[in-house]
Amino acid sequence: MKERSDKITRGIERAPIRSLLYALGYTKEELERPLIGVISAHSEIVPGHMNLDKITDAVKSGVRMAGGTPIEMPSMGVCDGIAMGHEGMKYSLASRELIADSVETMIQAHMMDGMVLVPNCDKIVPGMVMGALRVNIPTVVCSGGPMMAGIVDDKEVSLSKMFEAVGARKAEMIDDEELTRYEQGVCPGCGSCAGMYTANSMNSLCEAIGIALPGNGTIPAVHSDRLRLAKHAGMAIMDLLKNDIKAKDIINKRSIGNALACDMALGCSTNSVLHLLAIAHEAGIKLELSLFSEYSSKVPNLCHLAPAGPHHMQDLNNAGGIQAVFSELDKKGIIDREVITATGKTVGENIKGLKVKDNKVIRPIDDPYSETGGLAVMWGNIAMEGCVVKRSAVSPEMLVHKGPARVFDSEDEAIKTIYEGKINDGDVVVIRYEGPKGGPGMREMLNPTSALAGMKKDKTVALITDGRFSGASRGASIGHVCPEAACGGEIGLIKEGDMIQIDIPSGKLNAMVSDEEFAERKKKQKMPPSSVTKGWLVRYRRNVAGACKGAVME
Repeated sequence: MKERSDKITRGIERAPIRSLLYALGYTKEELERPLIGVISAHSEIVPGHMNLDKITDAVKSGVRMAGGTPIEMPSMGVCDGIAMGHEGMKYSLASRELIADSVETMIQAHMMDGMVLVPNCDKIVPGMVMGALRVNIPTVVCSGGPMMAGIVDDKEVSLSKMFEAVGARKAEMIDDEELTRYEQGVCPGCGSCAGMYTANSMNSLCEAIGIALPGNGTIPAVHSDRLRLAKHAGMAIMDLLKNDIKAKDIINKRSIGNALACDMALGCSTNSVLHLLAIAHEAGIKLELSLFSEYSSKVPNLCHLAPAGPHHMQDLNNAGGIQAVFSELDKKGIIDREVITATGKTVGENIKGLKVKDNKVIRPIDDPYSETGGLAVMWGNIAMEGCVVKRSAVSPEMLVHKGPARVFDSEDEAIKTIYEGKINDGDVVVIRYEGPKGGPGMREMLNPTSALAGMKKDKTVALITDGRFSGASRGASIGHVCPEAACGGEIGLIKEGDMIQIDIPSGKLNAMVSDEEFAERKKKQKMPPSSVTKGWLVRYRRNVAGACKGAVME
């Protein structure tokens, strides 16, 4: 059980290291036990992380109860909501790589025997998992849990409604008083924002892939069940260590298939595509967009959580959570029951006897919202290497659409025009040079998508970008267009007024422009200068791969 940490605790030559550990207050007895790194992203700037000190303490209690010595270590974390709509968003996706690097660094430098990861929001979850896969020691993820939905004008709401309220205010559809009610009501306390946004998507998919215990994705941050889950996570890591079950034993090609199935059933954030690709890359597994398309074609969409529908994470938890979704998918043999999980048991053992408690929240597999998954992958002459859309959040009338391109070379240009009311019904807003390299950092486009939704244009206007979207975006919001404009992709060749054809059911995205015309435009194409000329984002821009590869570092 205790092999790695022997390198810092045993032998005459390790006496100087032991002296430093004794300086921390550890006893000889504690150093003779397995050392478990507890990596916490607690901070006072991220609402989803403000409670992680309590979660971390509970994890440490569980480790001690099971005979280990927990050692807390820090991780950084960006709040996507606070970083939204300004230069700060360039750092969000890019920070995933720093987090992965830091997990690898802290665990390898200090030779922990196992680790429990305590993240909650957006890029922190996949970043920590990526780092764990590099180190490949026993690992459990224990998130901080989702926020409760807020109440505004007697209706349950979450952060997506706040961003849409901005668009409504700009269009003078609501007044300052109503905007203030949203400001003060949509986020009632700690936790990851209450819809099926990126944070809750990834925490749910950690549970689906098996690296987190049942309940990780859905138990609300404010419930005492969350503290009990954290204690059990601390105990579980000791069992995994005893049985020599490592991160790569849990995360493999078969368990990634389960995560893809869950992704489609839930209708997760499109960011989940980026993160699953990156996680698979760190696990040494070849994963391509075509497999997402394959799962989308065979896995029905069972849930419509905000922004796709009226339900929130607390409702999904009350309906039975991710394990209940699995039990429903299992009725048609969609999941792999035999893969091992952080419980030490298989998926089949975990879901034995479980049933859905609320068929309004988790639809029966024979009566789904749609026979196809919540995400869709598309290809065409402006997305030769693919792009992604959250199909479950697209109005039926926008699944197939044709309209003139309104072209912008940055998010800032687009949002200014949208706020000025200069986007017309039928338009296709094209935002480019916002990809991993072009941004750099592949900014989320929640401001423009929510502004359009708040102006009641989500059923008449589409948006296409080589950037990405928050899980809170809804409407025909098509992102991750590859190749991106900054790499010479055809999205950079579109001109104002070009007709764009969108066919989500058929997986097609095309500009009504001939190959010959594109070739002529390419000869004259001029790349705009990067907005980033200093700092580590320059290094990121130089080395980051395309979105179709998960925007990993090469």
